Amino acid sequence: MDFFLFFLFLAATFGAGATGALFPTGAWYRRLNKPSWVPPNWLFPVAWTSIYVLISFAGARVAGLEGSGYAMVFWAIQIAFNTLWTPVFFGLRHLRASIPIMACLWLAVLGATITHWQLDIWAGLAFAPYLLWVTVAAALNLSMLRLNPDEKPLDLANM
Repeated sequence: MDFFLFFLFLAATFGAGATGALFPTGAWYRRLNKPSWVPPNWLFPVAWTSIYVLISFAGARVAGLEGSGYAMVFWAIQIAFNTLWTPVFFGLRHLRASIPIMACLWLAVLGATITHWQLDIWAGLAFAPYLLWVTVAAALNLSMLRLNPDEKPLDLANM
């Protein structure tokens, strides 16, 4: 594995993760109705940090391999949707608009998992926790929308 590539992928993931700092959960999120199975708040940074390290490892393992084009495209797509979801859900507070973004993220992570697995079993395995976490996140996102059907997005016109 090329360590320079690993650190480039890591920078990309933590760039995406920075949206969490830019758009914190805050009082709005705390007052929403949530399902009983919502993970505890402390788990989110632990999970995301672990996932970011693992997918950086996966990307670095396959980036230089012959035939890695699709894997790299899926890697780029998943990090783009990963970056987009937080500002829509937490920044705009738009529960409904975050659903298609989450669906695209889930498909991109699935695609990345498959294409990385085809090139390198360790890279594919490194994506497995991410696929599981995004599956839980998608169910949570959908549950939050169902439990808060009257929640309106942030009105940017009145800011």
